Amino acid sequence: MKKVRIGVLGAYRGSSMINYCKRADNAEVVAICDKSPEALEAQRKIADGLNITFYENFEDFIKHDMDAVVLANYANEHAPFAIRAMKLGLHVFSEVLPCQTMKEAVELVETVEETGKIYAYGENYCYMPAPYEMKKLYRQGKIGEFEYGECEYIHNCESIWPSITYGERDHWRNNMYSTFYCTHSLGPIIHMTGLRPVSVIGFEGVRNERNLRTGAKGGQFGIEMVTLENGGIIKSINGGLYKNSIWYCAYGSKGRMECGREDAKDGHIHKIYVNADAFSGDYQNEKLDSYEPKNDVVADVEGFGHGGSDFYSMYHFVEKINGNKDADTIDVYEALDMFLPGMFAYRSILKGGIPMEIPNLRDKSVRKQWSDDTTCTDPKVAGDMLLPTFSKGTPDIDDGVYEHMKNLWEAECQSGRDNYRSAAFNQGIKK
Repeated sequence: MKKVRIGVLGAYRGSSMINYCKRADNAEVVAICDKSPEALEAQRKIADGLNITFYENFEDFIKHDMDAVVLANYANEHAPFAIRAMKLGLHVFSEVLPCQTMKEAVELVETVEETGKIYAYGENYCYMPAPYEMKKLYRQGKIGEFEYGECEYIHNCESIWPSITYGERDHWRNNMYSTFYCTHSLGPIIHMTGLRPVSVIGFEGVRNERNLRTGAKGGQFGIEMVTLENGGIIKSINGGLYKNSIWYCAYGSKGRMECGREDAKDGHIHKIYVNADAFSGDYQNEKLDSYEPKNDVVADVEGFGHGGSDFYSMYHFVEKINGNKDADTIDVYEALDMFLPGMFAYRSILKGGIPMEIPNLRDKSVRKQWSDDTTCTDPKVAGDMLLPTFSKGTPDIDDGVYEHMKNLWEAECQSGRDNYRSAAFNQGIKK
């Protein structure tokens, strides 16, 4: 099997993809790029004599002799790098998120079509044991046609905020709106059903003291009520409620399946519960199956983050490059099916909670309507289409908050107690 030569942009979050290349027999990492000398030095120390070239400049990195790039840079900056890489003949594995504007989304789709290069969206939560099993069972018809689902990605990041924003007022996390980071919650059910979202209504949680004291300018959490092309409905919630939760549940025309709840202490994302009949209308016997699913790809995923899903998302990307037509990757259209509901949920919020149609960018005539739309909360990109980060307006947060976050971050670095960074290298936690 050909070893695919991979370059990684983003040495912290990219550490998981780097570790994949070290342990897999179908890929090797040949170049690593990061603007942080500290990050590059840390990777040099654990390179174990591998032939890897390190770059601080993307312009030099992108010229390296390689087959594909992993984009693990800031979540609001993936599209421009993906477009550049594909136009230079490279395949792309894009960590979350795929884009931040409709203009970028259109350019991304058209670049994939024009170049024919493989674009794989790295929504690793789709490959966690329970949601991945849910996809397999759904495609087998286990619960019938999808009717309703719920999904949660709740992550209170207050304790690690200095380590992931560095005290930068304009860091993307500080400027993101409440429904921006939606693909961890919504993605697995989209991937499970293969159904396209057609409309969405958004809801926003109130901004409270946790956001204000860390410098985050958006709502505390967001909800997307999504209607799919078959009429099914998904309730998706994501954001920073006080206690964490990852959970997926799907109702079909002849049954239900869900993963374990974290607080149950009974396997959580590694366990699945299925309650389904043989046919719709068969109410003779109530039977609940519960078990720990096994991935069809036998691999040692010890040490890989997100329930081992970091391994499988990369495995399928490399397999796709090597010509495996059955490799389970998330293409550009599906990536946008996961992301655009969050974008348009926020537009719904700003318009008082009205339903918003979700554009189908598979249709070239639809793309023309959005090719100049730079609407977002990033001042560097939005131009005169800048949105507030919160429905009641972008808050004015004192510089002292960011100075405090910066001091906490520097103290972690100086003390050598940066446990979050250590975890980032060992498990690939998101930057």
